[in-house]
Amino acid sequence: MSGYPSSPHQPPYPMPQHGGHSVAPYPVPQGMYGDPAQAPPPGFNMDYNQGPPPVMYQPGPVGPGKVDPGQVPGPMYGGSPGGIAPAPAAAPAVVPVGVPPGLEYLTQIDQILIHQKVELLEAFIGFETNNQYEIKNSLGQKIYKAKEKNDCCTRNCCGSLRSFDMKIKDNMDREVIRLIRPFRCVSCWCPCCLQEMEIQAPPGTTIGYVKQDWHPFLPRFSIQGANKETLLKLEGPCFACNCCGDVNFELKGKDGGSPIGRISKQWSGLLKEVFTDTDNFGIQFPLDMDVKIKAVLMGACFLIDFMFFEKVGEANQRSSVFS
Repeated sequence: MSGYPSSPHQPPYPMPQHGGHSVAPYPVPQGMYGDPAQAPPPGFNMDYNQGPPPVMYQPGPVGPGKVDPGQVPGPMYGGSPGGIAPAPAAAPAVVPVGVPPGLEYLTQIDQILIHQKVELLEAFIGFETNNQYEIKNSLGQKIYKAKEKNDCCTRNCCGSLRSFDMKIKDNMDREVIRLIRPFRCVSCWCPCCLQEMEIQAPPGTTIGYVKQDWHPFLPRFSIQGANKETLLKLEGPCFACNCCGDVNFELKGKDGGSPIGRISKQWSGLLKEVFTDTDNFGIQFPLDMDVKIKAVLMGACFLIDFMFFEKVGEANQRSSVFS
């Protein structure tokens, strides 16, 4: 047979052929792994390149649910069947250093949506109830939930200036952030007792404060660290009234300059704006911002909501620092 040794004294495999080429002792099937033409395409992961780091999702309990058309089928996490599911759970590859437990998901997002839930009792009879909120990512997936905690007398007698503790929980119902708001004034006529809020994460560990700065006609706030050092500034318009449009509070460095983010009170529609105090907010910040400051900005958003967009009974909502 041509190409194969006929005696023990012939050269070992592979045998030289006409033209100087060598062949294997047995033919290799075309199209298999030995075929150079079947090399993996560019970008094919062969364990040499692990690709981008996995996304760290906010954990949530698995529950039944429906898959919307166009979405990849998979388990739904929390929420009612057919509703928008929270972000799916996945174990992070590396837990960032210095991040409070439960806030890992905030390290890789640059915006948050906060939606106040409609309270039917409050909408129909005007009886003030504890405010409840859903905190979502840009895809509308719920990542946290928040609920105000105080007594009935405080809510209905002190109105939008009322003190409260607010618990923010993840989708496993674990409290990850606590907001503490004392009873304070809000008008520019009382510069010695202006609004402030303390942010704790985890509860019992203070990570920052939001403090109202005195100004004769502009709502201004200082975003402070755990030692009350000013890190950022937040400034709103003279009249915080969203007449068919958004109201923006610009986030700047402690020395001013160009905005690096914002808190926006979003227009919810005529019926909701007139007959309820249900509000929608958006928070934008740099992706690489310290996760603790992101949590403090969440607290600033709730403080702004109570100061300027909360309506209690027949009282009109406040629209400026001197109203």
